[in-house]
Amino acid sequence: MLRPSAWPAVLASVVLAAFAADAAAARQLPAGAAIPVTLETTVSSATSHPEDRVDAKVRADVLSGGKVVIPAGSELRGHVVSARRSGKVKGRAYLSMSFNELVAGGKTYRISARRIGALAPATHGRDAKIIGGGAGAGAVVGALVDGKGGAAKGALVGAGAGTGAVLATRGKEVTFPAGSHWRVRLLKPLELE
Repeated sequence: MLRPSAWPAVLASVVLAAFAADAAAARQLPAGAAIPVTLETTVSSATSHPEDRVDAKVRADVLSGGKVVIPAGSELRGHVVSARRSGKVKGRAYLSMSFNELVAGGKTYRISARRIGALAPATHGRDAKIIGGGAGAGAVVGALVDGKGGAAKGALVGAGAGTGAVLATRGKEVTFPAGSHWRVRLLKPLELE
């Protein structure tokens, strides 16, 4: 049994342990938590390469237990994971990036976060319009110059020119511009000191 004079010390240590546990819980973010960021680096499937550095700023305080865990203005650092240019005939552009470091309160923390990625839209409809437009324009010019026979020849020439334009042109690229807003989702819990 404890002496009555020891009770204040025991009570104080229990209270301090409870505050320390509460403080630790308030400085942790669970897996799945979202960190709102603004990109500071422009990333593009046309110009970026895997491992290129990507920087972002936390745009709003991130809270846990009603307390600020990550203050606005903290930095996220990451890199391009994959960058594939759009092809001239087939192959859509793809771009992905991932963040692996958080700089908050002057300290750097390793984080595990989901990749952010996008695939360029298909351009088959656009390609068909270019070829069809070339054929139509060729038919009109051919008809003006040489009547019906000229229309058929002009359509073939125009379609060939349209096809040449499609073959010489790449599809749409994917770009994540500086200033764009993203949410970085944690894959693992994050504990900050």
